[in-house]
Amino acid sequence: MHITVAKTAGFCFGVDRAVKMVEALLDAGKKVCTLGPLIHNPIFIDQLKQRGVVIAEDVSQVPPDCTLVIRTHGIAKEVRFSLSQIGCEILDATCPFVQKIQQIADEKTRDGEIALIAGNEQHPEVIATRSYCHGLSYVCANFEELRQLLENMPAFSEKKAIMFSQTTFSVEEYEKYINYVKKHYTNVKIYATICSATSKRQSEAAALSLENDAMLIVGGRNSSNTRKLYDVCRSNCPSYLVESAAEIDQNLFAGCRNVGITAGASTPDSIIKEVRIAMSENNVEVPKENVEEMSFADALEESLKKSMNTDQKVTGTVMSIQPNEIQVDIGRKQTGYIPIDEYSSDPTADPAKELKVGDEIHAIIMKTNDAEGTIMLSKRRYDASKYWDTIMQAYESKEVLEGKVTEILPKGVIVHLNGVRVFIPASQSSVPRSGSLEVLKDKTVSFRIIDVDQRRRRAVGSIKSVEDERRAALAEEFWADAFVGKKLTGTVKNLTTFAAFVDLGGAEGMIHRSELSWRRIKHPSDVVNVGDTVEVTIKSLDPEKKKISLSYRKLEDNPWEILKRDYPVGSVVDVKIVGLTSFGAFAQIFPGMDGLIHISQIADRRIAQPSDVLSLDEVVKAKIIDIDFDKKRISLSIRALLEPQTEEKTEEEPAPVAEDSTPVPIEEYAANAAAEEQSEDAE
Repeated sequence: MHITVAKTAGFCFGVDRAVKMVEALLDAGKKVCTLGPLIHNPIFIDQLKQRGVVIAEDVSQVPPDCTLVIRTHGIAKEVRFSLSQIGCEILDATCPFVQKIQQIADEKTRDGEIALIAGNEQHPEVIATRSYCHGLSYVCANFEELRQLLENMPAFSEKKAIMFSQTTFSVEEYEKYINYVKKHYTNVKIYATICSATSKRQSEAAALSLENDAMLIVGGRNSSNTRKLYDVCRSNCPSYLVESAAEIDQNLFAGCRNVGITAGASTPDSIIKEVRIAMSENNVEVPKENVEEMSFADALEESLKKSMNTDQKVTGTVMSIQPNEIQVDIGRKQTGYIPIDEYSSDPTADPAKELKVGDEIHAIIMKTNDAEGTIMLSKRRYDASKYWDTIMQAYESKEVLEGKVTEILPKGVIVHLNGVRVFIPASQSSVPRSGSLEVLKDKTVSFRIIDVDQRRRRAVGSIKSVEDERRAALAEEFWADAFVGKKLTGTVKNLTTFAAFVDLGGAEGMIHRSELSWRRIKHPSDVVNVGDTVEVTIKSLDPEKKKISLSYRKLEDNPWEILKRDYPVGSVVDVKIVGLTSFGAFAQIFPGMDGLIHISQIADRRIAQPSDVLSLDEVVKAKIIDIDFDKKRISLSIRALLEPQTEEKTEEEPAPVAEDSTPVPIEEYAANAAAEEQSEDAE
């Protein structure tokens, strides 16, 4: 008899996660309690009880000082609330697929939508899910129940509704639901909620049942997904459901040349192995001439050799470590070896430093060469397979992961995470298009899984998703606390001809050129550069348009404040002549602050024009004789510092003063002079 075991047989990743969670607690010496059976497999539950795990039927039975584990099927919303009152440590082992359904039920029925659920009304997963529905909910175990329900609800088509299924529901049956509802109703939003592992398991079971003379289904009789497998198989060939190897009746398989074995998602590998060995022990084909010589061990070895295909996991012992390979004893007659490039997905890993002869090592069979007596193994693929469940769980929960960037590719980067290579496209790397991906090399980055290919076990990640989320949180925090006048620290990200743009951590603000300096500048780069850390003040805010105007000018740098503080009226200063007109000379007191020396205040005698006495860039002493802070005017005098003259002074016109604190261009002086000459001619 030839025996074929389904590749998908055994624990799904949700069950495996829950079991590992409980086993880790037990190994740590903790007292463990589960609210209801952790999974639907009585043999495994009995094993947990023998290790001291308490199975509580309700919250009142939960013992004190224990760690309570919520089972894979989840719990009702009201039960979850009551758990928060008991005060013990709680670990949630609810399957991520079940959590997704509960979220759909909660979010999509808030406006009173009717919920149609394909499943078993008494199943704990369905009971828990219905508690999250805000409106009416109906459970239909088969297509006929759904059809009768909707036909007896005349007003159903007038109300909004959603439809989803139990995670372990029959794929074929749910297709009937979908086709019927789509054909007769337009008010129903349909969700595909059958677990992908369930779908694959059922598809493979259907294929095996068509290829074999009989099928053996291993799992708990109260397990929904195991019953579905049995229903799928028995329509194609004789099928038998057993919970353990002890229940196998070999007479049922008399005359069968090919038998397929599959198992429910709650069936441990150990039970599947026992069933396989039991079938092999009693049914393996043995050549007649070797019946007396072949022992059970040899027969089992022969059976295992027949099924030693790729993807089979094995455990071996390191025999030697060579520069190009690692030799491993996996308990077979063939020699096992791991090529060095199949040791780890991390190119920096060194087996010579990480292993020694005698160490136990796990691997996956890649190729068997009977002619050479060798088996090629891969530890790298075993690691990826081992941690794939973690990737799937993170994909479902949108968990943020951390990994090291190990490779730079033309269109993205590779992040190494516990043996799994995650590809991050350049568009999801957070590096600008004009930037280089090399900046990420060897860096530990935070990312989220955004797509998976389960068949090829490939994952796609996004750094940008995490960065966008972080920036969104920072932006929300920023706008909640922002106000005009608030001082902030930011980084200059970009410069244009008219402004500098600053990253404030969650928001971006603009410093107009006029707000960069108290003096006139030609370009923002005269004051700041990209990458500079700057202290700024919020000048104005527009929360709706998310616009922020900033000022880099400091009050203490205001030339008029400096003038008020350091240059009171009566001060004698060294000034630089920066402009000459017919009515006077403009002089710089300090950068950014100019005053006017009227022609009458240049000398102690009458002069024809200022250029007769003064020249551009000449430095002279002058006295501040008047400051008008409102009109921003300063009057200076050289004459006030000269010796008083006895000759009678003539009445002179009042001195014009500077109207701006900044130097006035020469062209403006000429215009003012021409205007004054025209005025004098008119008189």
